[in-house]
Amino acid sequence: MKSNSRHPARTKILFLAVLLFAATLVSRLYFLQIVEGATYRAETEAQYLGSQRADFNRGAIYFETKDGLLVSAATMKSGYNLAIHPNLIADATTTFEKINAILPIAQDNFFTKANKSSNWEEIKKYLGPETGEKLLALKIPGVETVLTNWRFYPAGKLAANILGLVGYQGTLLAGRYGLESYYEDVLKRDESGLYQNIFAEIFSGLEKTIIRKSSLEGNIITTIEPTVENFLEKKLAALNEEWQPAETGGIIINPKTGEIYAMANIPTFDPNNFNAEGDVKVFANPLVENAYEMGSIIKPLTVAAGLDAGVISATTTYNDLGFVELNGRKISNFDKKARGIVNMQEVLNQSLNTGATFIMQTLGRDVFSQYMFNFGIGEETGIDLPNESPGLANNLKSPRDVEPATASFGQGVSMTPIITVRALSTLANGGFLITPHIVKKIEYAAGFSKNIASENNKRVIKKETSEEITRMLVEVVDKALLNGSVKQEHFSIAAKTGTAQIANPAGGGYFENKFLHSFFGYFPAYEPKFLIFLYLYEPTGANYASQTLTRPFIDIAKFLLNYYNIPPDR
Repeated sequence: MKSNSRHPARTKILFLAVLLFAATLVSRLYFLQIVEGATYRAETEAQYLGSQRADFNRGAIYFETKDGLLVSAATMKSGYNLAIHPNLIADATTTFEKINAILPIAQDNFFTKANKSSNWEEIKKYLGPETGEKLLALKIPGVETVLTNWRFYPAGKLAANILGLVGYQGTLLAGRYGLESYYEDVLKRDESGLYQNIFAEIFSGLEKTIIRKSSLEGNIITTIEPTVENFLEKKLAALNEEWQPAETGGIIINPKTGEIYAMANIPTFDPNNFNAEGDVKVFANPLVENAYEMGSIIKPLTVAAGLDAGVISATTTYNDLGFVELNGRKISNFDKKARGIVNMQEVLNQSLNTGATFIMQTLGRDVFSQYMFNFGIGEETGIDLPNESPGLANNLKSPRDVEPATASFGQGVSMTPIITVRALSTLANGGFLITPHIVKKIEYAAGFSKNIASENNKRVIKKETSEEITRMLVEVVDKALLNGSVKQEHFSIAAKTGTAQIANPAGGGYFENKFLHSFFGYFPAYEPKFLIFLYLYEPTGANYASQTLTRPFIDIAKFLLNYYNIPPDR
């Protein structure tokens, strides 16, 4: 049999190729692990301790002024982190004195870390370039000044609970809370360097052939108007100081487009120094995540349902006895008093629980409940913020009358503020269910952009219903709210207050002395540009929302009308 003489040659070539590959691999591993090993270990320890790397990068977030100017809300900053290698420091006192001459640092903290047996201790983060370069120039043994990038929020606490923060998830930096989390796929950047797989280092030429998944990377422009946000936050701070509630919050939204101009709550935090916060709960956004029984600001929805179904008009009357008994439970007005024969306008003017119950009974519990569900109660709004809660609306499914009856005046069902705002916007915008949103535009790194708008605007009440409930709410402001003293001569404002009892989670029922105060209003009433929602959770020193929130609402309304130069409508 004839043999093929070429086979041995091929075998030798293949063997030599494998040998060469193995030699290259071993050589590269030796270089990475032995020659550069110390550098990689130090860098890894620095990263483990929370120092952000020099190659860390992230997309920008912008506010937008009423005139269309972009204002930086979240950006990147470069500088240095200062660290020490305790095992390489010969004289801690001398080292301290040299550092302290350029950068004042806490002496006790420095010596505590310098006396440790670890290889790496962080002393100071986020030094400016000038300071960092001065320290670098000293070349102090055992002292390392590491170039780094970090997330920076130029406005400090402004809109902190909207923006969120950037922090570690395991070993990776990522958006945590707020827009930073929700738009992580847009804001994150493809990273290399310290987190690069060692085999990518070995075959450093090969990674260039991998297609980066960067098509989603970009910057985001929000609907937040910074001057409006700042004004709202100052008003909330004053409210918080005056009434000492457990929580204070507010939203300013365009009820037609769903664009949120301002959203804020207290307590809040500084995203540039979030590690100083003792309670991580402060990072959450209660306006989206927490549900409350809203009280009488829900009555306009009940009246609108009755108007829309044609079972009542503003002049429809009933006999108010001061209470109603349903399924063995007694429902009373807030003051336990009877009014006798009153019409539906007075149900809003005087905020009568018995009147809301009358409308529910006239509609029938199933029809009433369906209207409430149509208003979006019991479901998420789809707002572009994380961890949204749908609230709790099981009472609307009850086979008894008493649960829908209490829901008709805002008790027994819980809603987030953003769900409440979306529902109430239907009264202002002609009857449509909007999608509230914080981001108005995404500008992608690939060169194209995407505009964000309210989607799936479903009609839930007729336009005529929206107009009539608006007229009724304008009368509430002009004649009933603080006895008509806040009526605006040249502007029509539709509004309603709410004072809700707070449920007792321990013993059932409600606390006798704990309340949620709420207030909503929109204007100019018949062509609204703004809807404002305010709330205080457990305020002290006042029983009713009309006492705590009316004046702040009017102040915010006047500011907006003036700031946006809105022409008078009457």
